[in-house]
Amino acid sequence: MSFHKILCPTDFSEGSRLALRLALEKLGTDSQLVIVHVWQAPYVYGPDAGVPGRVMTETKALAEVELARAKTQVEGLGARRVSTVLATGAPWHEIVELARRDREIDLIVMGTHGYTGLTHVLLGSVAEKVVRHAPCPVLAMRVRE
Repeated sequence: MSFHKILCPTDFSEGSRLALRLALEKLGTDSQLVIVHVWQAPYVYGPDAGVPGRVMTETKALAEVELARAKTQVEGLGARRVSTVLATGAPWHEIVELARRDREIDLIVMGTHGYTGLTHVLLGSVAEKVVRHAPCPVLAMRVRE
């Protein structure tokens, strides 16, 4: 089964790279792949906890470079129609909203870190929230350590 338009979120981790390869397997000959990275400003607490603007600008610029690299890699593996999106906000929310706005997206393929216990409680799970709220099927790929 192939899909018309696949959304593949990435945090540039090994799990995301594996999910991207899986998304390639699901592409048809005329399918489109959209690679999205959601940049979220760091949360820092305390009276002197401001993050310098330079750091914010540099981390966002690095994300743009990594997105371009991911696009080049999948094109090298045979993907013909690839686009990238750099969004800002809460990752799960931005991924779901992108899928809601673009009704042609008929599958989301993403990696998951598989956190459990306290780590899961503290960090939450982007993949879990996407699965719960997405308007289309989600294929979540867990990386085995």
